[in-house]
Amino acid sequence: MDFLFDIASFLLQALILLAVFLAAVAGVVAISQRKRGSGDDGFIEARLLNERYEAHQESLRAVTEDEADAKAREKSKKKAKKVEEKARKRASKMDDVAEFEHRPRVFVIDFDGDMQASAVAQLREEVSAILPVASEKDEVLVRLESGGGVVHGYGLAASQLLRLKEANVKLTVSVDKVAASGGYMMACVADEIIAAPFAILGSIGVVAQLPNFHRLLKKNDIDVEMHTAGEFKRTLTFFGENTDKAREKFQADLDDVHILFKEFVSANRPIVAIDQVSTGEYWFGQRALDLQLTDRLITSDAFLQSRVEHSDLIEVRYRVKRGWQERLGAAAEVAVERGFRRLLRSEQDQRFL
Repeated sequence: MDFLFDIASFLLQALILLAVFLAAVAGVVAISQRKRGSGDDGFIEARLLNERYEAHQESLRAVTEDEADAKAREKSKKKAKKVEEKARKRASKMDDVAEFEHRPRVFVIDFDGDMQASAVAQLREEVSAILPVASEKDEVLVRLESGGGVVHGYGLAASQLLRLKEANVKLTVSVDKVAASGGYMMACVADEIIAAPFAILGSIGVVAQLPNFHRLLKKNDIDVEMHTAGEFKRTLTFFGENTDKAREKFQADLDDVHILFKEFVSANRPIVAIDQVSTGEYWFGQRALDLQLTDRLITSDAFLQSRVEHSDLIEVRYRVKRGWQERLGAAAEVAVERGFRRLLRSEQDQRFL
């Protein structure tokens, strides 16, 4: 009887694992289909960060202030509000109310980059939402975190940020942890780069690596045929025999991407000594400041708190509506990528761009 119970228990566990696996696969498929789709299933979400900061302050004041101080502060607050209302009425009579009402605004967006720069889809929607309402007196703060990835993905992400500059909207990029390689390609287009004291910046270089199984296949008498039209349609391959000519072409392509990368950084941040910083190395905050890879050392939190009194801080996010399959698939995708990153943690230069 116990034997049958053990078998039933084993089968139940196997069925549960199979169900989880199939659900994860369905989620990954759903995500891939959405990425190929039009992307019309999302919406823009905006919230005023000033209210959050004020709510936090009120929570602490409720505990730390005595009654007299609280009354004095409330009285001062009401007085300031009356002054503002009078100024608004005067501006209304002078047909200048629009200018009065428009306090400087800081639009805050986040970019959390992966190897494929998949957050660029979200970034392009957020930039497109901001541009029609932003003016030259406004500013966009991008809280950027990325260790780099594919060239074309991060090239497009940098181009999205350039849209803001072309519209004469001030662009500030904040790096609290890391903006390396493709991440720095994005950061360098900013009017100002700010970074935390131990944030990682730089890694202006290009890397590519791939395994080759030709000798293993040859040892087991397995042939692989690949036919191409065009001398360099394929250079290095996974299964074929790689030649010195193919290696030279592959290296030449990498060198050309590196030249383009250097030219892009120089064009957008001419104050850096490009030959000194384009070795593929990365630097922590203070060293990066010495090399002018960043303009000042300050966290994004300190930057926003310095603006909260005189500016409207508006956080902008593009949200995608997802079913449970997609949420499960996204969790599986993140788990796989985190595992991959752990394997490369000790080798910072093992990135693409």
